[in-house]
Amino acid sequence: MRQSKRDDILDAAQRLIQRDGVTALTFESLATESGLTKGGLLYHFPSRDELLRGLHQHVAGRWEQCMESEAGGPAGEVDDDARFAAFVRSSQFPDRAELLLMLEASENPVTSAVWDGVYSRWVPDAPTVDDDEVLTFIARLAADGLWLYESLNSQKLDPAVRERVVREIVNLAPR
Repeated sequence: MRQSKRDDILDAAQRLIQRDGVTALTFESLATESGLTKGGLLYHFPSRDELLRGLHQHVAGRWEQCMESEAGGPAGEVDDDARFAAFVRSSQFPDRAELLLMLEASENPVTSAVWDGVYSRWVPDAPTVDDDEVLTFIARLAADGLWLYESLNSQKLDPAVRERVVREIVNLAPR
């Protein structure tokens, strides 16, 4: 199936942010990156806010698709263990644009809700009592740490080491 122009624009915006950061995303820079006219961009996204909202939905949606592929189905159709393992496995392939967008979203309730929705479907909330859920939460924090390490560190983990780290994080969560 042919990808839509809207998806092409969002992919170009993600590449631009990956390379130059969120503040570099303007209609002019995106027109250059995408090969479209500014008018063509405005047809799909009448404002920068709408472009960013669409980009958050696009990137978060791709992350969720990755977890669905890892888990063998949507969050509502797989068990807790499969959801958590998919979340952990997806943390080993970070994207700088994803990190920058998540940081940007933390200051905006509308875009923050996009990411919060994905998190709420795939990982349990922080525990409210000290029980076995705390161990799962510790494993979640370890997965988030792996994701940040791979996002921010220029020295990447050896694939075999990364695979072992993922396996150990998954095993931290009680079954």
